[in-house]
Amino acid sequence: MTARIIDGKLIAAELRARVADEVARVQREHDLTPGLAVVLVGNDPASEVYVRSKHKQTQAAGMASFEHVLPADVTQEKLIGLIGRLNRDPAVHGILVQLPLPKGLDTEAVIAAIDPAKDVDGLHPNNAGRLAGGLPALSPCTPLGCIILTKSIHESLEGMDALVIGRSNLVGRPLVQLLLNENATVTIAHSRSRDLPDLCRRADLVYAAVGKPEMVRGDWIKPGATVIDVGITRLPSDDGKTRLVGDVAFTEALAIAGAITPVPGGVGQMTVACLLVNTLRAACAIRGLPPPAV
Repeated sequence: MTARIIDGKLIAAELRARVADEVARVQREHDLTPGLAVVLVGNDPASEVYVRSKHKQTQAAGMASFEHVLPADVTQEKLIGLIGRLNRDPAVHGILVQLPLPKGLDTEAVIAAIDPAKDVDGLHPNNAGRLAGGLPALSPCTPLGCIILTKSIHESLEGMDALVIGRSNLVGRPLVQLLLNENATVTIAHSRSRDLPDLCRRADLVYAAVGKPEMVRGDWIKPGATVIDVGITRLPSDDGKTRLVGDVAFTEALAIAGAITPVPGGVGQMTVACLLVNTLRAACAIRGLPPPAV
């Protein structure tokens, strides 16, 4: 027996198609074109690739895409000034500042400057607080994608034991809140957790989001568990090239888990798709329309 491989590429494509259908509907019925503004500071190659992907997929979904590229030495004042203009722009419903920012810029202050209603990254303290309180909020895209992937296997997560390994504000902490909203029983583990393998062996659902390649071994996994691997690291391969691996020892886990996401082709595919979901939801909320059917 081997685990079912969760096809993030296919699920993301289906989600993008549903978003495009809803975008067409709100354009037709309400003359509303959702608009996403992405702000890139500096010329980090990985960030540039990611921003190009966002631009392409935003346009493919029928949304308006606005790109703002600033030099790495931009001042905090100018960056926050741009965010202020985007906050006031009625054509912009979602604002995303690509992270990480260059040294010298205050990331927390930049995030706090974004209108929470347009915070499609779900990182503004208002959205984080609402999510923690079980209130409607824009949620970070990667954790949202993790929930969608999990529910492709389990229709309901109610009562399931979930372990989240990693407590970052970008993934771990918001993922815990989303799982609680699904009525799962949640444990959050981190670098100071004792006997992490034993915690894993109790979990029906394992979410690995620590950034340590292949840290979670196959014999840590409860037989039949669903494993969602958020990590991605580029390692040298035997042929002198490189290979991408996750936080889970995939081949080992494949023989024990019930379902597992691959790296690449798993969670990473969902992040931009969920960004489109958040932009559509933000546009409808700002206009005072009912939530879209995605």
